[in-house]
Amino acid sequence: MLSWVVTFLVIALIAGILGFGGIAGASIEIAKAIFFIAIILFLVSAVVGLARGRTRV
Repeated sequence: MLSWVVTFLVIALIAGILGFGGIAGASIEIAKAIFFIAIILFLVSAVVGLARGRTRV
């Protein structure tokens, strides 16, 4: 998921340099949304992992 964020940020930077403001803005918003979804999924995964506890091998 974070690779998608980087991809959309690169698209936004290139579009911004070339003067396509609408495409750059849309790409930034998509990148933000995916980034926050990835952060939320990470936190949920961390909480579930802590709740389950570790097993010793």
